[in-house]
Parts: sequence; C-alpha cells; structure tokens
Amino acid sequence: MRMIDTVAWVCLSEGRVLGTRTRGRELFYIPGGKRRSGESDTDTLFREVREEVAVDLLPGTVEHFGTYEADADGHGAGVLVRMACYTAEHRGTPVASAEIEEVRWLEYADRDLTAPVDRAVFDDLKAAGRLV
Repeated sequence: MRMIDTVAWVCLSEGRVLGTRTRGRELFYIPGGKRRSGESDTDTLFREVREEVAVDLLPGTVEHFGTYEADADGHGAGVLVRMACYTAEHRGTPVASAEIEEVRWLEYADRDLTAPVDRAVFDDLKAAGRLV
C-alpha cells in the first residue's frame, strides 16, 4: 500500500466550500497539495494555496479541521491519499492560478464532483451544519 501525503485548505463561505479543478481533470479538489521534503503542514498549506488560488493565508488563524484517508483519485489500486485539512482566514480573492483551470464554490449537492477523500470532508461539513 502506498500513501500520498497531502495538506488542504477548507475555505468556507456562505455554506459553500472552495473547490479547484486542475487542467485536464474532471473532479474538483479542496485546494492544497503534496508536501515537499522537510516542509511542515503549514509550510505546505501556505505554498500550495498561494500557487493554486493566489491568496495568502493569515498565519495566526490556521486551525486543524481533520485528517482524512481514501483511495487516491487516478492512481489505481493500492494507493491511498492522506489529507490533513486546515481552515484559515485569507487575504485576497481566490482565482484559478498555475495548473488550476477552474475555481468553484461547491455545495453538498456537488459532492460527487469531488475526489473520494474530499467527499469525507463534505460529509463532516454537512453533519456539522456548515455546508448547504
């Protein structure tokens, strides 16, 4: 079993969660990405969010939301993804940047448009009354 270690930013607004779709992909992902060697969760989070949606997270506002595991989308059998999720306030307006083709505010009804690991986050947000 192989594990892909990632970090993600759960950004909520008016009962919706920010989703990103990479060029050439069909599914949406919560913004974030893979950790580089020696990076902490927050280092990865700040770098990936800046690269993907062109906003800066405010350091004193970062809070762990949860850590999730599921089959890794597009990697075949035996590959899991572990996604440490954080909330944080930000400066700027999220826009598609780098490899991101589309940014969209997603509701619970959009759950099936997301990667398997993201669906678990959607379920927890819905159960907590934070996602419409």
